[in-house]
Amino acid sequence: MANPFDDESAPFTVLRNARGQFSLWPAAFEVPEGWESVFGPAARTECDAYVTETWTELSRA
Repeated sequence: MANPFDDESAPFTVLRNARGQFSLWPAAFEVPEGWESVFGPAARTECDAYVTETWTELSRA
């Protein structure tokens, strides 16, 4: 079985945890405890763009 995190053609969601960290998550899977869905489902490229625009900590690194 192929890794669902590597499937560029599958829809993804963007998750955020209580610390404000983001993760791309395959939309076909249940959101893990401690995370909430904040964007999607959408194409992986759209989810990447959302994280880039939203996660301000990335620009301060």
